[in-house]
Amino acid sequence: MMDAAHEFAGKKVAVVGLARSGVAAARLLQAAGAAVTVADGKEGKDLARALARLDRAAIHVKLGPGYEKALLGKDLVVISPGVPTDSTFLTDARRNGIPVIGELELASRFVKAPILAVTGTNGKSTTVTLTGLLLKESGKRAFVGGNLGTPLSEAALDGLQNPQSAGYDYLVVEVSSFQLETIRTFRPWVAALLNITPDHLDRYPSLAPYVAAKVRIFENQTDRDYALLNRDDPRVAEVAGKVRARRLEFSRRQPIQDGCTVQGDRLVLRFNGGETVVCRMADIRVPGAHNIANAMAAVTISSVCGCPPEIMEGVLRTFPGLEHAMELVRERKGVQYINDSKGRNVDATLKALDSFEHPIILIAGGKDKGADFSKLREAVRHRVKHVILIGEARPALNQALEGASALTDAASLRAALDSASNLAQPGDIVLLSPACASFDMFADYQDRGRQFKALVNALP
Repeated sequence: MMDAAHEFAGKKVAVVGLARSGVAAARLLQAAGAAVTVADGKEGKDLARALARLDRAAIHVKLGPGYEKALLGKDLVVISPGVPTDSTFLTDARRNGIPVIGELELASRFVKAPILAVTGTNGKSTTVTLTGLLLKESGKRAFVGGNLGTPLSEAALDGLQNPQSAGYDYLVVEVSSFQLETIRTFRPWVAALLNITPDHLDRYPSLAPYVAAKVRIFENQTDRDYALLNRDDPRVAEVAGKVRARRLEFSRRQPIQDGCTVQGDRLVLRFNGGETVVCRMADIRVPGAHNIANAMAAVTISSVCGCPPEIMEGVLRTFPGLEHAMELVRERKGVQYINDSKGRNVDATLKALDSFEHPIILIAGGKDKGADFSKLREAVRHRVKHVILIGEARPALNQALEGASALTDAASLRAALDSASNLAQPGDIVLLSPACASFDMFADYQDRGRQFKALVNALP
């Protein structure tokens, strides 16, 4: 801790982006003795909540047009994940010799507990949450956050301000491709790559740089660390021969040497030469094959940390899943209403559709991230009786899905739900799984999911 604080003391640092991670980074840097300037293109009225968490007497604020000038004369720039790394002002900063890192990299230089990092296109939040729960039920002090919820800088700040406290045994961190773009020394003790499917193609020019960013999670590991890979994902499997850490795997379809697999109707863990039955597959409470994969990843990570199998079985029996991820909102007149607002890309929606045997009325659409919606056609043809489309992506979705199912446009989420509830028959599933980002109509996917749940619960 003291070494990291000494590294930043007296440095002039600009923090760009006043989302949750930017605020956390600014507070951490201030505590470490840096001269901090925060900068954001938004105006103060849009950032009132973020600004209220900052010490305005000590931290300089530059907002609105010209905020990029805050980088002039700085020793370091720290960016939030939402700030594109190829922005002109960041390119200029690098050209002038100013290092540019992200909040994750910054925080990792302060923390002492082992980092258990999870990345992938889908399933990160569920895996991280479940891993944290397994550790806590095992009596471990576990921080759970990162790209999910609480930034890692919050844990680092707590350790800096309370050096005599017991602190955390493990730091379970969800890591996005955006965060991994700006790492330098970030080194997880356990790094997990769950899956890679096309996503964020509005930010990346092709799939290759997106994959390259994900794979950086293993970049600084050594043979004293662990790399956990999904053997069932071909893009992840390609990475296997390139990692330096001790390799662990999980697979629903293939036997593996070290990690987690399925034998018949049992979830089986193999580690350090031993084999343990964790539970029956039917005991895993959260639905869907993708959640079995998430459970296997969490079980493998927690086993490295000493979580006993009986704890794993108990947690898997009771873990209900995350809010907005395949969440049963209500059963009404024999129809189940499922909130999968976290399904923000095509692959996530495909997995949601694959989780049900009953006929589905799908509510989809939102802000298009450059996705190939045609990949939904066959699943929609075989599983969906009606698709109701919302948001900016309606024209693209209509074009991609025409002929695969009945299609209806809706001007709002309320109108979409009204149409779905009128169409639904007993035994049907009304599924919100948008395959799109939420920012055209909602604050974020949580806002979208909560509005859906409120509308469902208000149905007479």
